[in-house]
Amino acid sequence: METLDLRPMSTLQQVIAKLRAWFDTDVAPAGRPAEGHRVDWVRVLPFVAMHLACLAVIWVGASWAAVGVAAGLYAARMFAVTAFYHRYFSHRTYETSRPAQFVFAVLGATCVQRGPLWWAAHHRKHHRHADTPADVHSPRQHGFWWSHMGWITSPENFPTDLQQVPDLARFPELRFLDRFDIVVPLLLATGLWLAGGAQWLVWGFFISTVVLFHCSCFINSLAHQLGRRRYPTDDDSKNSLILSLITFGEGWHNNHHWYPGAARQGFFWWEVDFTYYGLWLLARLGIIRNLHAVPARVLERA
Repeated sequence: METLDLRPMSTLQQVIAKLRAWFDTDVAPAGRPAEGHRVDWVRVLPFVAMHLACLAVIWVGASWAAVGVAAGLYAARMFAVTAFYHRYFSHRTYETSRPAQFVFAVLGATCVQRGPLWWAAHHRKHHRHADTPADVHSPRQHGFWWSHMGWITSPENFPTDLQQVPDLARFPELRFLDRFDIVVPLLLATGLWLAGGAQWLVWGFFISTVVLFHCSCFINSLAHQLGRRRYPTDDDSKNSLILSLITFGEGWHNNHHWYPGAARQGFFWWEVDFTYYGLWLLARLGIIRNLHAVPARVLERA
């Protein structure tokens, strides 16, 4: 049996290396190569723990207040990830002040979907390589489960590619939030614990966050498999009313891939886009400005 080198300065590094050797595995969809699908189980233990913590609802029970907090935080944070992480940091579909930009980044960080630079960098790469082998969460290339959640467990996708976000990387406050992306979620969890005890923590943080995560990831997975196509994009993006309702407008994915520069993803009045309605209100209040509209040529092409 192998033994660890127990010299004082190397013990922790040896233990981490040994654990990763035990738990790192190559996972790939049936019939597809395993290259690029290595899961670092040690690094993703908090992700697994987040899901397991939802089971604590068996002991803490439920109340209207706790369920209301969970629903309210789902709605507020879904808006944060779609309006701020996606439509602002990833696509810059409107403008705002530097203080508001920082507030948007903090609100987005409560979603527990890493920092704003990491999120935007991966999303910009997705648009450049949508549904090609270089797209790390393409259902066409990697299967449903990898595109839905597996890709975030791979070590190759952990770092933030700052070359993709030079316009954002010049702000030290955004780089701080990206480097210490766990700080804001911990503050949120602590606040829920202090305000409502274990029940609010389980419902408002763990359950709400897990539901938010999977609903957001449906855009990576299901929105490239289910729905209708209005525009002949080179990828598999599709439009879905159901996905749009649960993700506040992100389900108009074929629209978005055809013209990602618009603040509105529901291009027509009958395409419900709650995120855009919120952005329109923020513009009326003077918090944001210059909402990028859908060009007439795009609407005519439809």
